[in-house]
Amino acid sequence: MKWKALFAILTVALVVSASMIATGEEAVDRPPFEILAHIETLTYGQPKSGGLISRLAEIEKAYFGRELPGSLAERQQAFLNFLENGLPEQPSFIFKLGVAEWIVTQQVGEGNLKERLEALEKLLEGEPNIEGPFAMRLERIIGLILPEGVLWEEVEVPKEKVFKVALKNSLSPQEVKVGDPVELVLLGDFVVDTALIAPSESRVLGHVDSIKPPRSFGRSSEVKIAFDHIVPLDVINKIPVMLGPEAEKASKADDTVVAAAGASFVGAILLGPLGLAGGALVRGDVKNIPEGTPFYLETASISTVRAYPVPEVLHSIIRPSEVPQPPEEEEENDTESSTKSVKDKNAKEK
Repeated sequence: MKWKALFAILTVALVVSASMIATGEEAVDRPPFEILAHIETLTYGQPKSGGLISRLAEIEKAYFGRELPGSLAERQQAFLNFLENGLPEQPSFIFKLGVAEWIVTQQVGEGNLKERLEALEKLLEGEPNIEGPFAMRLERIIGLILPEGVLWEEVEVPKEKVFKVALKNSLSPQEVKVGDPVELVLLGDFVVDTALIAPSESRVLGHVDSIKPPRSFGRSSEVKIAFDHIVPLDVINKIPVMLGPEAEKASKADDTVVAAAGASFVGAILLGPLGLAGGALVRGDVKNIPEGTPFYLETASISTVRAYPVPEVLHSIIRPSEVPQPPEEEEENDTESSTKSVKDKNAKEK
């Protein structure tokens, strides 16, 4: 085990050194306090109080066991490179953590980074290793479950790729306000071939786009929901999504979607965007759309993200979202099969 611990230390040292070198190529375009608050929120769930220098030193020690060298701007950019951006040959901390969670649990974890790391350690070893720096603890986990390490590669995500989601929290159309977030989760892994882009339970974000008040003749209010993007393993490159015609077909073809929420949200899904490109319209007189309500979305455009090329030995644990074949396509396929059978029969008779 000693050589594994030494390897983890060397790996972390190389990553941090490379991140420091790369700071010359990147520009910090946000105020220092905002960057640090972002890092602390990712790590602990909320920003900490105190002076900028002391807080930065504290979180550097939490991840690396020591303070990083360089100016304030260099240290913060190196931290962002390590945590989110990554380097061409070195995936980010968040990417590696998501891959490790997927290998162990077949889904991405919940909570802040500290909670997710501790939950993974508890699953593997019975209790979290609260003493060591975060970076070394993650490298140790990866060494245990994936000796060859975690790689990433650029993958093109096609337009109109359909996938299944569910509401993470219940939604009350009568209580929401414009701008309120609408959070969904993936039902199944989002993959292109065998490249893992977002594990099951990854977040899909949307928001309340507009609210139309009740109108004359007893017509109820209308709440328009816009769907924004998937948050993949590569958190820097979001994947834009929408409720488009292909997703609408899938929702109509899936009995579980129709049965899950009766005439509430499903009514909006089956009717389609209704004047809101890529979104859904929900009647304001619907009291509650329950947590877990399933439906389908699709990618809004071609996008490029960094994904995990799943090694062949792990192909069996990929669980892609199952998309039903629309009825009209089934009929077309049946017709084509029948036509082919008739042609084959006529050919044999001749």
